[in-house]
Amino acid sequence: ILFVVTPKSGKVFTRETLGAIKDITEQAWQIPYSTRVDSITNHQHTIAEGDDLIVDDLVVDPDTLDDEQLRQNQAIAVNEPMLVNRLISPDSRYAGVNVTVQLPGKALDEVPSAVAYARQMKTDLLEKYPEIELRLVGMTMMNNAFPEASLDDVTTLYPMALGFIILTLLILLRGISGTIATFIMIILSIMTAMGVAGWLGIKLSPPVMSAPIMILTMAIADAVHLLVSMRHELAVGREKNAAMIESMRINFRPILVTSLTTILGFASLNFSDAPPFHDLGNIAAIGVATAFLLSITFLPAAVSILPASGKHEVAGRSMMTKLGEFVIARKNQLLVVNGVIILLLASVVPLNELNDQFVEYFDETMEFRQASDYAAENLTGVYYVDFALDTGQSGGISDPGYLQKVEAFAQFLRTQPEVIHVQTITDTFKRLNKNMHGDDPGWFKLPDDRNLAAQYLLLYEMSLPYGLDLNNQIDVDKRSTKIAVTLKTLTSNEVIIFEDHANAWLEENIPGVVPYSSGPTIMFAHLGMRNITSMLTGTSVALILISATLILFLGSFKYGFISLLPNLTPAMAAFGIWALTVGQVGIGLSIVTGMTLGIVVDDTVHFLSKYLRARREKGLSAEDA
Repeated sequence: ILFVVTPKSGKVFTRETLGAIKDITEQAWQIPYSTRVDSITNHQHTIAEGDDLIVDDLVVDPDTLDDEQLRQNQAIAVNEPMLVNRLISPDSRYAGVNVTVQLPGKALDEVPSAVAYARQMKTDLLEKYPEIELRLVGMTMMNNAFPEASLDDVTTLYPMALGFIILTLLILLRGISGTIATFIMIILSIMTAMGVAGWLGIKLSPPVMSAPIMILTMAIADAVHLLVSMRHELAVGREKNAAMIESMRINFRPILVTSLTTILGFASLNFSDAPPFHDLGNIAAIGVATAFLLSITFLPAAVSILPASGKHEVAGRSMMTKLGEFVIARKNQLLVVNGVIILLLASVVPLNELNDQFVEYFDETMEFRQASDYAAENLTGVYYVDFALDTGQSGGISDPGYLQKVEAFAQFLRTQPEVIHVQTITDTFKRLNKNMHGDDPGWFKLPDDRNLAAQYLLLYEMSLPYGLDLNNQIDVDKRSTKIAVTLKTLTSNEVIIFEDHANAWLEENIPGVVPYSSGPTIMFAHLGMRNITSMLTGTSVALILISATLILFLGSFKYGFISLLPNLTPAMAAFGIWALTVGQVGIGLSIVTGMTLGIVVDDTVHFLSKYLRARREKGLSAEDA
């Protein structure tokens, strides 16, 4: 959790602002699960006094500082590689207090409790220090922003979607009883799916929160087909129960098949490399199965009890008749034009670029997004990559040859245009070497003796206060060190290119050192790419199973093959349009094809089942059918 401090005076190094930063630093230790707090006030500054090494906070008591001491502290901070572009901006107009949070991962309220405490701190501090502005950013804040955004969707988007659907049903079905029965069926389907998810111990991750909307959409499809056929039978003079029985006869198999294909489509999400998408697919599949069972049991029973009149056909029937006649009259032209359009759109699908910027998952109206953009623009980045360099031997980090290699890598990273800040243990070694030579700037370099370097490190570590040790940079055995890199806001491709570039440099220049790169930024970048690859497999498996189901259901290889065209082209067309308008595919979009394949098939199944019924049962020509 990073507190971004903006003094309204435009100057961090004033007694008032430094006093506020010191207060924030001290209070931040009380944030739940915090293990470390770093700021410019508690930065462990080292100076030499004779034969003594003095290690102390850079700012001990802001109120006692005179103007000259403020200027000296400012000069130290903006020239300290560990601070500048991380906890202080080069122009000294913005500062940060960084809280390291170590979550046990044992309870669901760990992130919310830490965030709630930080937010209450912010509220209290703004009252106490009206001369500053505070913003909260960091990975913990982002982890909390995801469920907050999902809850916001539940309270706003879900009621809007439900209201729109009910209104559409009322207009198209021209009846209240069918709309009421459908509404109850939808709610029961969603409740059942989410209830089963609860019994199975599935956690409500942000992807899972999309499941109710998907179930809502699919449950309506089953209900509408039954009710439309029933309305038609009522309009031609059948009695209500007889009309529903006939509708059930006509639609049972298509609804069964569409439910099965939709379940297969959602089940393909289990091929995803992201476990929350497994949960989304499984919950949606449970909801679809429930909707099918309710549509053939609850819905007919409810409609038979509720009053229903047969005065009017479903809205739009005459319009669809005209559309059918138009399509038949111009079938050749439409086939050619549609084919050309789809081929053109499919040809630009490769122009889509894998691109995930997890900060941009959030709308610009959200506080987290605004704070993150502000921090990236004025203080430091919100994207982090860590490189762990292993020496392979206990105490190996004091080896001068190893330190020279680490320093060379750090300097290489600092020359990269996407890098904002690099934290490395070699800066500490150089500063200690200077201190132990009477603070002579000429000795601001790495020690050339291993024993001397080890002694410097031991002396420094023994002087550090509790909570501010070097365990965030070196391991207990002193065989590995971590280089923490702060990056500008990058796309997934740019992050992967940066990582590959850094690893290639390491392989070429430090062949004996084993590197490991990690961090949420790396994880998100690779997850999108892996997810697309795994979902291609899932979609292929789902397509084979769905095609086999359709061939079996339609009882014809010819119509089963024909059905593949309208089932596959929507995804190609959609991603083609996406390539021309947006051109960037993230983790969320990588699951779209597999997820929607089972849904798209529904139209094909109902259309072909009605067509074949007209041909086989009623003996109609292709045009009339």
